[in-house]
Amino acid sequence: KMAAAGGAGAAAALWSEVNRCGQNGDFARALKSVNKILQINKDDVTALQCKVVCLIQNGNFKEALGVINTHTKVLTSDVIAFEKAYCEYRLNRIENALKTIQSASQQTDKLKELYGQVLYRLERYDDCLAAYRDLIRNSQDEYEEERKTNLSAVVAAQSTWEKVMPEDLGLRETTYELCYNSACALIGQGKLNEAMKKLQKAEELCRQSLSEDSDVTEDDIEAELAIIHGQMAYIMQLQGRTEDALQLYNQIIKLKPTDVGLLAVIANNIITINKDQNVFDSKKKVKLTNAEGVEHKLSKKQLQAIEFNKALLAMYTNQADQCRKLSASLQSQSPEHLLPVLIQAAQLCREKQHAKAIGLLQDFADQHPASAAEIKLTMAQLKIAQGSVTKACMILRSIEELQHKPGMVSALVTMYSHEEDIDSAIEVFTQAIQWYQQFQAKWGTNYGCYVFQPKSPVHLSLIREAANFKLKHGRKKEAISDLEELWKQNPKDVHTLAQLISAYSLVDPEKAKVLSKHLPSSDTLSLKVDVDALENSHGATYVRKKAGKLTGDNQQKEQGQGDVKKKKKKKKGKLPKNYDPKVTPDPERWLPMRERSYYRGRKKGKKKDQVGKGTQGSTTAGSSELDASKTASSPPTSPRPGSAAAVSATSNVIPPRHQKPAGAPATKKKQQQKKKKGAKGGW
Repeated sequence: KMAAAGGAGAAAALWSEVNRCGQNGDFARALKSVNKILQINKDDVTALQCKVVCLIQNGNFKEALGVINTHTKVLTSDVIAFEKAYCEYRLNRIENALKTIQSASQQTDKLKELYGQVLYRLERYDDCLAAYRDLIRNSQDEYEEERKTNLSAVVAAQSTWEKVMPEDLGLRETTYELCYNSACALIGQGKLNEAMKKLQKAEELCRQSLSEDSDVTEDDIEAELAIIHGQMAYIMQLQGRTEDALQLYNQIIKLKPTDVGLLAVIANNIITINKDQNVFDSKKKVKLTNAEGVEHKLSKKQLQAIEFNKALLAMYTNQADQCRKLSASLQSQSPEHLLPVLIQAAQLCREKQHAKAIGLLQDFADQHPASAAEIKLTMAQLKIAQGSVTKACMILRSIEELQHKPGMVSALVTMYSHEEDIDSAIEVFTQAIQWYQQFQAKWGTNYGCYVFQPKSPVHLSLIREAANFKLKHGRKKEAISDLEELWKQNPKDVHTLAQLISAYSLVDPEKAKVLSKHLPSSDTLSLKVDVDALENSHGATYVRKKAGKLTGDNQQKEQGQGDVKKKKKKKKGKLPKNYDPKVTPDPERWLPMRERSYYRGRKKGKKKDQVGKGTQGSTTAGSSELDASKTASSPPTSPRPGSAAAVSATSNVIPPRHQKPAGAPATKKKQQQKKKKGAKGGW
């Protein structure tokens, strides 16, 4: 009995120690006391529960789960369901945690809170939203703000990943967490400017909240703001402000935040900015996306985007095998996704295997008809890159759901025109117009989308473009039917009527005369043109000067003259300095030197008398006599037809344009300068 009493007293003392340590938050010391109690009674349910709690508080989730699984007979699901589910949740065994919660006989508030977290991690946002609404409705404690924050996070996730229009929850954005989640929801809707304002407000609230705590340093505040700044940079990137976004991303990385998920997202976004440039930086950044625990911090779509970018980076860095391996892995994970097969096709094109790339795309299009349109557009692009424009047109025309779209019609017509296949281009117009004629009633009744008018704007626009195209390429008869249809729809359209008359004038002049009676008379046409504004406009070739005020005699003179224009005084032309009125000017003086009848070409050599041929130093005695240019009596041999009479051959007077001004040096320069390219000949 004394031994039993002593054991009971020791146990009581240990329980007092456990209680005191628990209140002080010293769970390591409490665990030691609990272990001593279990030595006394190894199946003590309360001691085992306390041990599990102490291990959880110390972060030893695996060991705590081991204790639970070891003592299943004592620690039943009713007793320890929350602790077991929480350990599984923290160990990222999310599916197991869900099963544990659902198998619990009683759903406590703690289990409901954890259930909401588990559903969020499983990306079951609709169920998660319902769970948090139920919690907020049926709970009244100090954790209401946290529940509202979680609720807003679910709405933001729906807007971002599922493109669901978020409903107004009526939450007051009094904390920076709520502001941040609201901004994320706005980004999902594409309202980037509004989202940026929300993030700026969140930053301001965060600084105010943290600055109230004296123990928080500026570095701590910047670390907390990192996720807000990261989202700001993302908005800048979406707006095309890549330089600003890149600068902000790098500032966040320099802070070395502990959130591996944030670092992975920022590194991925930097890689997307770099693209095929600065690949060395991208290879460094990609290491941040491989950090331990990243897969548990990001959503499935974020992880998928990172893997896609890894495959693209491998392609840009010419790691063909790595690119194929990553894209094949992605395709096995998401067989219906387009990007893996597009990356594989791009890699084959880089290897100059275009035929194989087109075959790969064709196989995917056959297996996944829902994605055939996007794949065929890529195939057409590859055909155009190879120069096979006609084959590209055939591929594009096989996309039935896009045949009638104005963009597709425009592309096909342009491509056929480039190939000078006008008949095929007209056929494209005809098929598109027929589609609208055939299906406009069907779209309104059966599909329930929107009802076309008797002739929709798109339909009429296609008819007009077809008519203009036919007129441009000389198909007047074919254009007439289109123009008549347009005029029938709008008889007041003068432009269409004018085109119709022009087309008929070449085919049926009598019909053109009849139609011309429908043209409005010149009296009814009022051209509302401000002549003064037109003359004074920037593009006008003539700008009328503003007239000054006319007073006195000038005004009377102006009134008397009426519309008589003033004659402008001609400026007196300047004469050459060496002009001699007694000498008849050279009639060919306005022509370039090379085009004058007496031009004999430029002489080579430094001196006139120098001989270009013969033995070095030798000279011909009669060389001066044989030089025809020195003979004054030799007239030009080929005078220009229709030119004025040449200067008398016996006259030795130099024409004015050839005379040197007084005081000019008589000697020539030793070296003649090269004539500038494109300059005109001299006088």
